[in-house]
Amino acid sequence: MAHSARGKIHSMAETMFKQIRQAITSLNPEEVRAAAERPVHIALIASTSQGYAEMEDFLLPGNISHDKRMEAMNTLHRVGDIGTPHNFDLEIYEEGLPRPEPGFTFNPRDPGRTVSEILIVRDDLGLALARYYPAFRKAVSHHLVKTVSKENALFSLATALPNVLPSAVTLPWALGEFASDTAFLTTNQIRMAFLMAAASDRAVGYRNQKSEIASIIASAFGWRALARELAGKIPFGGGLLPKAAIAYAGTYVVGSSIERYYRIGYGYSRSERKAMFGDAYEKGRRVAGALLEHVKRREGTTVEPRTSA
Repeated sequence: MAHSARGKIHSMAETMFKQIRQAITSLNPEEVRAAAERPVHIALIASTSQGYAEMEDFLLPGNISHDKRMEAMNTLHRVGDIGTPHNFDLEIYEEGLPRPEPGFTFNPRDPGRTVSEILIVRDDLGLALARYYPAFRKAVSHHLVKTVSKENALFSLATALPNVLPSAVTLPWALGEFASDTAFLTTNQIRMAFLMAAASDRAVGYRNQKSEIASIIASAFGWRALARELAGKIPFGGGLLPKAAIAYAGTYVVGSSIERYYRIGYGYSRSERKAMFGDAYEKGRRVAGALLEHVKRREGTTVEPRTSA
């Protein structure tokens, strides 16, 4: 019996990893690289040299390399200087100066607020801004982790509900037909790793991120087993919320550890990941519960779950 059980587990693992290998062929790290390397021309508008220096020092702190500074300076312009282009992607004004729309005001006492305001309006520039300007990296990376965690929670829940995907959930990339939830969730985590590497000004691609990708794939079977165990113990579809919460929390822990690794050179310890998982799990339950309520209201009826792989 034990030999038969081990064989079944081995077969399931082989099938799952084969599905993941097939699924990740839909990812194109070149697209991520191109988005991150897009030049973002920023106009700085100030009334004094000190005003210009404050904004430049915030965007390009002294601890970045000379080569990186020179690369970024090609896209950072003091308005009025010789050779300044006529069109810009962003305009940042010294505090106290009139600021026409769609410009942004630099707040020297709370520069993080300026970063947040820019990313809310120009989310499309987030990846490139983070690559060129360290001031944007933490905010962009955290946004990526939250966004992909939510995508995985919604996907995990929606695939168990009839007629919900893709009508209730819009995901940002072509999915095709995935053989299992696990294949999608794992592939989306690898996509997240590509995006976070780009935002951290790291090399992007399967070869460059092989250790991160190996870790993501290795943990996939554990998340899947835990989700199925919880879903099976709770009757009448109640297990859907724990399953989706695990998809959220697992992705959040993976992404947060990658962010820390890219930022300071090492990820979270086992105990830190465990504590983080507990907090993220509760957040994932709220995300999944909100989606389920939305679907029920839209359909005007009870939503019955279906079994998923």
